[in-house]
Amino acid sequence: MRVFSYINRLIHGHSTCSKLLLLFSVSSGGLVAYAESQAESERHGFELSQLESKKKRVLVLGTGWAGTSFLKYLDNSLYDVQVVSPRNYFAFTPLLPSVTCGTVEARSIVEPIRNMIKKKNGEIKFWEAECLKIDATSKRVFCRSNLDENLVGNNDFFLDYDYLIIAVGAQVNTFNTPGVVEYCYFLKVEYILASFRLIDTAYIYVYIYYLLVFLDLLFDEKLLYYPYNIVEPCKDTVEFLKVLKEVEDAQKIRRSVIDCFEKAVLPGLSEEERRTNLHFVIVGGGPTGVEFAAELHDFVHSDLVKLYPSVKDLVNITVIQSGDHILNTFDERISSFAEQKFKRDGIEVLTGSRVESVSDNFLTMKMKLTGEVFSIPHGMVVWSTGVGARPVVKDFMEQIGQGSRRVLATDEWLRVKGFQDVYALGDCATVDQRKVMEDILTIFKSADKDNSGTLSIEEFHDVIEDVLVRYPQVELYLKSKHMPDVTHLLKDAEGNARLEVDYEEFKLALSLVDAQTKSLPATAQVAAQQGEYLSRCFNLRKQCENNPEGPRRFRASGRHQFRPFRLDEVLCSTIPVLIRYQHLGQFATLGGDQAAAELPGDWVSVGHSTQWLWYSVYASKQVSWRTRFLVVSDWTRRYIFGRDSSRI
Repeated sequence: MRVFSYINRLIHGHSTCSKLLLLFSVSSGGLVAYAESQAESERHGFELSQLESKKKRVLVLGTGWAGTSFLKYLDNSLYDVQVVSPRNYFAFTPLLPSVTCGTVEARSIVEPIRNMIKKKNGEIKFWEAECLKIDATSKRVFCRSNLDENLVGNNDFFLDYDYLIIAVGAQVNTFNTPGVVEYCYFLKVEYILASFRLIDTAYIYVYIYYLLVFLDLLFDEKLLYYPYNIVEPCKDTVEFLKVLKEVEDAQKIRRSVIDCFEKAVLPGLSEEERRTNLHFVIVGGGPTGVEFAAELHDFVHSDLVKLYPSVKDLVNITVIQSGDHILNTFDERISSFAEQKFKRDGIEVLTGSRVESVSDNFLTMKMKLTGEVFSIPHGMVVWSTGVGARPVVKDFMEQIGQGSRRVLATDEWLRVKGFQDVYALGDCATVDQRKVMEDILTIFKSADKDNSGTLSIEEFHDVIEDVLVRYPQVELYLKSKHMPDVTHLLKDAEGNARLEVDYEEFKLALSLVDAQTKSLPATAQVAAQQGEYLSRCFNLRKQCENNPEGPRRFRASGRHQFRPFRLDEVLCSTIPVLIRYQHLGQFATLGGDQAAAELPGDWVSVGHSTQWLWYSVYASKQVSWRTRFLVVSDWTRRYIFGRDSSRI
C-alpha cells in the first residue's frame, strides 16, 4: 500500500510534463522488458530449430505391413521422419478375400495412416504420393502425387534423406502372358504368418477350439467335417496364410461380378451368351485363388441366385492350376479334401494347365501333359499367380547392379547390399544369408587363439555362440539332425567325442549346414517382424555405437553393431532381449462356413469349428477396436441379411 500511496503523491505533486515523463519511462521499461522476452523466446525457438535440423532424416516408402510396423515401434523423437505412400491407409490384408464378395466391407479393414502416426510422440510428415525414382548417390527420391492431374507439374517433388527405408511391397506377376494386363482382374498374393505372443487373447480361442474338437469326438456332432472324422497330425506344417493386398482390386472384382449378372439378364441375349457372361475363371490354385473361388460360390448360391433366378443354372466357376493339385503348399489331405469339396460344389478344377493368352471373351490354355491347346469363353478372369517387383524397385535394382534378381538383395541387417544407409524390407526384398563355408577359414582362425592349428573344446565353445547368431542355418541343421547341442558336431564317424579338432575336421563338421539355408517367405508377418526389428535397431543406434551387441566380426575386428534379423526373433524394448513367436499354423477358407487348418503339433483340421477359429483369430488381430467392431458387425450383418449386391 505504501508503494501505491507514493506513486499517487508523485503524480499529483508534479506538473503535466513530469507526469508525461514518468509515463514514458514506465512504458519504455515495459517495452524493453517485452522486447527482451521476445528475443529470449526467439533465441529459444532458434535453438530448438537447430536441434531439429541436427536430427537425421529417415524417409519411409510405403504404408504396408513393413512400413507401418517400422513406424509403430520407432522412437521418432530421435529422427526427422517422413513417409511417402500412394495410399493414406493401412489395410488388414488377410480379410481382403472377403471384400471381393461383400462379406466384409473395405472400410472395415483399413485404418487411416494419419490416425496411426498421430499417436506417436513426435511429428511424422506424411505425403500421399508415389515414389518414381531413387537416387542413392545424391540421397534423394523423386515423387509424384496422383491427387490432382491439374497441378501442371506441381505434383512432382523430391525429398532428401539420411536413411531410406524401402517398404513398397510388390505387384502381380503376369509372366508376360499376352492379354493379362488388359483383360484380367488382379489379386495380389502374399503370405501372412499367424503368430502370437505367449500372452495373447487368441490363445483363448485356441482353447475354445480344442474344446469343440473334444465335444465333436465325444458326441459325434460333426462339428469337424473331415473324411476321417478326426483331427490328425500332418507331416510338414507350413506356417503361411495366403492373402491378397490391394483393396482397390478387391472392390473392382466385386463390381465386376455384379456387372456380369446384370449383363446376363439383359433381353435379347442367347443362352450361350448368358452362359459366357457367367463363367468366372480363376487363374491360380493357391490359397488366394481357392479362397476367392469359395467366397464367390457362396456369394452366388447364397445371395445372387435369389436375385437373378432366371440364370441361376448358367453360372460356372473354373480354377486353373499349373501344378498337380490346388493348395499344394498345404498337407496333401487338405488339398485332397478341397478338391473333393469343390467337385461337390460344382467348381471345376483344371490342374496341370498353363494359360497362354487372354482376350476379351476367351482364355487360351495349354495342358502340360498332352500339349493340347484349347480356348474357353469367360465373362471374367481373376489372376492370382504370384508377385514381382514394382517399377521403382526394378529401376533401382538396375542402378545398383541387381537387375537380374527378382527382388532387392539385402544383408542380414536389412541393408541393401552395397549401401549403409538404404534398407529394404517386406515383399520387395530378400535377405541373402551368408554361407558358413565362405567364412570357415576366418572362423577357425578367430577361434584358434593360441595359433596351435587345432581347436580345443573351450575354443570351439567360445566361437560357436557367435556362429549360431551370425549363421542361423547352423541351428536349423542341429534341429534337423536332432542334435541337442553343438558338441555333437565334433563327434567322429564312430560317434565318439573329440577333445580337439583341426581345420579339416572343423570344416567337415560344418560342411553340411549351408544346405539348411532358407529364404524368408514373402509374408506379411515377416514384413511386420522386419519393421519391428529395424525400428529397434534405429532406436538403439546411438547406444550400440559404443556398446555393440551383435556377434563378432570374423573378417574384421570388433563386433557387429546389432544382432542380425532372424525370422523367429525380434529385438524388444531398449534391451536386446529376444522374443520368440508361437505360430498358429495355416488356414484356408473353403466356403460353406468351412475352413482348413494346419495347427501346431502337426495337426490337421477341416470343418465348421475350424471356420470359427478362423473368425476368432482374425477378429483378435485387427489393428484397432474400431476395425475389430466393424469386421464383427459385417460378419453379423452377413448372417442376418446376406451380402449386399449393390454396385457401389
